[in-house]
Amino acid sequence: MFKRLLNYFGALREKLLNLRDAPHALAGGVAIGMFIGFTPLFGLKTLLCLGLAFVLRCNPIAAVISVSLHDVVTPFWPVLLEAEYKIGWEFLHWLHESPPEVQSMHFHIQDVMKWTTFFTIGLPLLVGSMFLSIPAALVAYFLTLPIFRRREQRRQT
Repeated sequence: MFKRLLNYFGALREKLLNLRDAPHALAGGVAIGMFIGFTPLFGLKTLLCLGLAFVLRCNPIAAVISVSLHDVVTPFWPVLLEAEYKIGWEFLHWLHESPPEVQSMHFHIQDVMKWTTFFTIGLPLLVGSMFLSIPAALVAYFLTLPIFRRREQRRQT
């Protein structure tokens, strides 16, 4: 199983490195994928990557590949979501009060579609995810830009 997982990510890496576009566009696509990957917008991530890549004139395929690389953290999503929620809650309430415990909130599945649920759970999650998304996108951009520049130089020679 571990070997199949390594083969999967190796194939995604090869697809990413074989894309033909400007180094800035490819690195921007990777950064967009990392940015969207940390947001709690499940089910919309691919569409958001494509739209944001189009608006920012980055490579949409690189964005989709990098957001799918973000599946590595799937086992850690409960920990990440809790951290994003706490960070978002503290930012929105400017440290005046501590966030309520999620277990004591009596959350039911039918409450997902209510606007009050968005303001009590969704908004702190979304705001808190920005504190992880933005640094991840910046690191991804500045790590991959030199790689794509070297690859472009090798292709030109």
